[in-house]
Amino acid sequence: MLLLTAFAVPKELRQRVLLIGVAGALVLRGIFIALGAQMISMFSWTFLLFGAILLVTAVKVLNDAMSHDEAAVDIGSLRSVKLLRRFFPVVEDYRGPNLTVREAGKRALTPLGLVAVAILGTDIVFAVDSVPAVFGITGDAYLVFATNAFALLGLRALYFVLEGALGSLVHLGHGLAAILAFIGVKLVLHWAHGVWPSTPEVPTLASLGVIVGILATVTATSLVAKRRAEARGETVDEEPLEQVGSDRS
Repeated sequence: MLLLTAFAVPKELRQRVLLIGVAGALVLRGIFIALGAQMISMFSWTFLLFGAILLVTAVKVLNDAMSHDEAAVDIGSLRSVKLLRRFFPVVEDYRGPNLTVREAGKRALTPLGLVAVAILGTDIVFAVDSVPAVFGITGDAYLVFATNAFALLGLRALYFVLEGALGSLVHLGHGLAAILAFIGVKLVLHWAHGVWPSTPEVPTLASLGVIVGILATVTATSLVAKRRAEARGETVDEEPLEQVGSDRS
């Protein structure tokens, strides 16, 4: 949502951008999942590494959620955009669904091509967090890929619903931080259990219960906070979209 807004993507082209993002994410998640499954089978400390990644991410998300300084995305500062502009000229306006066009005898990128590459770049960053998180629930690589695939395919349809709903979920960033921290601790305990069998583990059903409980709690508290603010004639400080998922640009 942040990138589509920053690039001022026309509404009639947003579905195309989402389709490119979903297709690219499926391929990238497949690669990350295969690598992760191979690492888990070869190195026992992989769960410790995954847990550390999630704990660091949880701290970052919590800090962003507690900060109320909303910052716009500087398109020119994105690494993917900088890299592309070194090798390809870029036209200033959208040319329908075209990712590239021929301009003055040379092949040039359109803004749609830039946003497609930028979204694929963020797919890589999100995979670093999401793949370890799913491995915290199950070690079956097929189930990990299937859940990622269904989530991504569902998000394309839910995008326009989420676009309007996220502004009301003012505590969502706190909930996501708690979930990431919980799964990170679960992975560390799983690794420790393999080294010291007396270390307790968190059962899968308990994990799912905690995650659902956190999401339900932050949804309820967000709606209550918004209603109370409206009753006082105030506006709640809605979390910027980049704070909800952390600044990944």
